[in-house]
Amino acid sequence: MDRMKASDFPQEVLNLFDQYVHGGISRRAFIDKAQKFAVGGMTAAAMLEALRPNYAWAVQVPADDKRIKSEIVTIPSPQGNGSIKAYFVHPANMTGKLPVVIVVHENRGLNLYIEDVARRLAAANFIALAPDGLTSVGGYPGDDEKGAALFMKVDRDKMMQDFFAAARWLKSRPESNGKLGAVGFCFGGGVVNQIAVHLGSELSAAVPFYGGQPTAADAAKIKAPLNAQYGALDTRITSGWKAFDTELTAAGVPHEGHVYPGANHGFHNDTTPRYDKAAATEAWQHTIDWFNKYLRT
Repeated sequence: MDRMKASDFPQEVLNLFDQYVHGGISRRAFIDKAQKFAVGGMTAAAMLEALRPNYAWAVQVPADDKRIKSEIVTIPSPQGNGSIKAYFVHPANMTGKLPVVIVVHENRGLNLYIEDVARRLAAANFIALAPDGLTSVGGYPGDDEKGAALFMKVDRDKMMQDFFAAARWLKSRPESNGKLGAVGFCFGGGVVNQIAVHLGSELSAAVPFYGGQPTAADAAKIKAPLNAQYGALDTRITSGWKAFDTELTAAGVPHEGHVYPGANHGFHNDTTPRYDKAAATEAWQHTIDWFNKYLRT
């Protein structure tokens, strides 16, 4: 199937898909509700299939790119699930110590899109670590729907502790310059906000993409400069930005929020039709600029 864009689907179908991928409705319910929007001979089931990820689209930095080196590492997490596996990637020819960035996945586990994001950071001269929150249930299974099912089986508090352990492990690496950044998407955007809350001044910069915002009490604990990315059509998440903006201002945290017109939840994920190239490109430039500003000094 040729690559489709968000504009090829009624917004109501994209909203239903958002509910589906976040566990709000079942596959059956999506098909039942989306059927009335089926047009041009495309059934609801075909729309669902078209909205699923195609990982061939996400390869911006191939795994064998000569600019980078990667390996799978296992990180102790005594407060969490015992340990967490992660994709560790760095420039092939490192000189001196470099900034480190933890990359947190969506509610699917460590898929090929997130691995590619980690490689994009390594190509931009950062050391990146992408942990797999599904480690305790066997790891990302190679399929997003199966990954989502496994995701529901992991103790969420322990998984959060796994990410905190991975962030601290990364910051303490001998190759690290001691400046830790965090970027995450969807569920991972919410995790980045929680890393900012729980690590306080241990975190040097945060870039959450369409992540759920922390409570006001938690937002007051954030110290790291934060640059948030949102889609204007993603009202479920973006509606929380105004209050978060106010709370960060009150806490004296340097911050920016970017809301991209016409962009849906998941606009940075270049494996699905919700990908918005203009918004994703601008948001990624904000990400690199923010990390360069706060992690290299």
